[in-house]
Amino acid sequence: MNFELDWLKKWSQYSPQAIAVQDGDSGREITYSDFFAFAQKGAAWLEKKFKITKGDRVAVLATNELETVFLFFALQRLGATLVPINYRLTKREVQHIVSDCEPKLVFATNEFLPLIDKLDGAFAIADLLSETGFAGALKSYETMCAGYVSEPESIAMIIYTSGTTGAPKGAMLSHRMIFWNSVNTTMRLNIVQEDRTVTFLPFFHTGGWNVLTLPFLHRGAKVVLLKKFDADQILKLSSEQKATLLFGVPTTMDMMARSPLFDKIDLSHIRYAIVGGEPMPVPLIEEWANKKIPVRQGFGLTEFGPNVFSLGEQDAIRKMGSIGFPNFYVDVQVLDEKGNAVSTGEVGELVLRGPSMMSGYWKNSKATEETIRNDWLYTGDLVKQDEEGFFYVVGRKKDMFKSGGENVYPAELEKVIRTFPGVREVAVVGVPDPKWGEVGKAFIVKEASANWGETELLDFCQSQLAKFKVPKLVQFMPELPKGDSGKILKRLL
Repeated sequence: MNFELDWLKKWSQYSPQAIAVQDGDSGREITYSDFFAFAQKGAAWLEKKFKITKGDRVAVLATNELETVFLFFALQRLGATLVPINYRLTKREVQHIVSDCEPKLVFATNEFLPLIDKLDGAFAIADLLSETGFAGALKSYETMCAGYVSEPESIAMIIYTSGTTGAPKGAMLSHRMIFWNSVNTTMRLNIVQEDRTVTFLPFFHTGGWNVLTLPFLHRGAKVVLLKKFDADQILKLSSEQKATLLFGVPTTMDMMARSPLFDKIDLSHIRYAIVGGEPMPVPLIEEWANKKIPVRQGFGLTEFGPNVFSLGEQDAIRKMGSIGFPNFYVDVQVLDEKGNAVSTGEVGELVLRGPSMMSGYWKNSKATEETIRNDWLYTGDLVKQDEEGFFYVVGRKKDMFKSGGENVYPAELEKVIRTFPGVREVAVVGVPDPKWGEVGKAFIVKEASANWGETELLDFCQSQLAKFKVPKLVQFMPELPKGDSGKILKRLL
């Protein structure tokens, strides 16, 4: 089924003077009318100057810029694909992505152009922000793109995964996938045209694009864009802009709650905060609740959604740790290792089906076939359901370890340890053990006021967990390694 996905054209007719996006650093605002014109001019310029056409890849190496959003919609009109690259990667890592996706054109901002110049490949290079580059074309180019490639299955963007088990894989996100994720998000989160949000997650992650940015633009709402995370700046802008929704991960929510501004600033317009990445500790949920901001825990992944599950804010504390229920138009199974459905309370792999599923991994049929089987996407995430049907993430299949023949799920241990007074952060991994095969090792970040040690912590664990689950090793750290989205990087531990 073909249907037109030209969101900007519609909103330029419905609400031409409504603000679509704003640069949170400079204050620059762009209306939906101007946004649509930028997409048309940008597409015409790309087609004329660089011969960009259907199926071509265009990479970009930049912090969060309004021009990157304009570029996405310009490429959409041509049926071309945006490849956002993590600007924190080394030359070797960027080279891998560029060699893999073979872009026809690479955009960069001034600070990253020297890196692009050193890369091998038959691609053109252009400045994203200069007056002679893309930004200048949006202002001065007179030609408008006449056509529009209305093909839902064309690939809108390729987002490279973090590569926890090897080289990063490029997940292919079609316009169909992005559209249905937006529908699911809008319906489940009750997004309306009057909504406003501050976006700070980087655009090389699906969260930067697809948790709120693109669903908001699909709905004709307003997005305030920041180049990086700054707790004070996000709080100030959320107050000044009268933001209605806030998205973060537990780490960023904790950093905002610790800001001196948190208790002083007016955030009364925020209906709720959406939190993903990992479960948010109850004390932190309560801290935001005291600010009259309920928390909705969510769950998703680059390859599906990413807005797949959502926990209603009314259950944030009663069902702490739950990801709630599947969003609209998402089919779910929980299967054991033999492919059979598990019973209530039993752990199994989360398997998903629906229109917000990726098209596969770019040039990697083996990984695609391992992940997508008979139209179902095998996530590698282990979940269970309680007697009321609420879903809980227990861990990753690759994170689970066996101790004395028993399955141990680090997420369960982490949930318990977080409740011990004075624990700020925790991560548990399995390590080899000559007697038990594997045992748990807990990496702990303590609050500055905590004056207990390993013995007191393990005594607490023994009172809360079966003996085989209790970590045998504890290491205290000043901080845990985290990725760009704020998630703890267990592979480094």
